[in-house]
Amino acid sequence: MNDELFSVVQFFADDGYEYVLNNVDARTAVECAKRLTETVGGRLGTMRRVIITDTGDLTVFEWKFGEGVTFPTPAERAA
Repeated sequence: MNDELFSVVQFFADDGYEYVLNNVDARTAVECAKRLTETVGGRLGTMRRVIITDTGDLTVFEWKFGEGVTFPTPAERAA
């Protein structure tokens, strides 16, 4: 069983950011990130970016307004 924990962070157009979740399992982090990208702020661009980081503070997922999922790349997701 994988015990790694993740955090979800959203970034706003005014350069502010907020940790939405801390120390949650992978499924919870991904579900939260998906929901955030579908909010009014995600659709209008007041929220510019969502990332998921692991316990080592490495980014394991990134979504950007107007671009969609930018990390992992399509090639990395297919591997």
